[in-house]
Amino acid sequence: MNKWAGGLIVLFGVAHTLGALTVLGAANHADTWISGELWTQDLTDMSSAMSAYWLSMNSFGPPFIVIGATVLWLDRRGITPPLFIAWTLAAWTVLDCILAGPGFGQGLIVLVAAGLLITAAHRATSSERTRRTTLSASATDTDSGARR
Repeated sequence: MNKWAGGLIVLFGVAHTLGALTVLGAANHADTWISGELWTQDLTDMSSAMSAYWLSMNSFGPPFIVIGATVLWLDRRGITPPLFIAWTLAAWTVLDCILAGPGFGQGLIVLVAAGLLITAAHRATSSERTRRTTLSASATDTDSGARR
């Protein structure tokens, strides 16, 4: 589940960033970005170059790639990502949908990933509880057998 969740999060981040750069044409403003013109622009005026920058390189796309890669890294080591990652992604996506509208459903990818992370975390917690109970019962049986 974590592998799927991490993959979906990376996919979302890459698709958002590359889609903004290519399909939406943000990369057409790269010369303005590289020249340093953004340094002197006021955010309240939001030029098309600044808007394209915020849509692509300074958007949530690149951090999503890092979050998804981290989830995949943790999964390869058998570590379940903490629940706060899943709940934060879910809350952020729901808030985004409330404020900006559902778009064309791209937030669904993140919600599915968050749901997978939540389910995996609960399963890991349940499995850990079962393991501790089994170990505790085993230790009790060993102790009572030694006293006889």
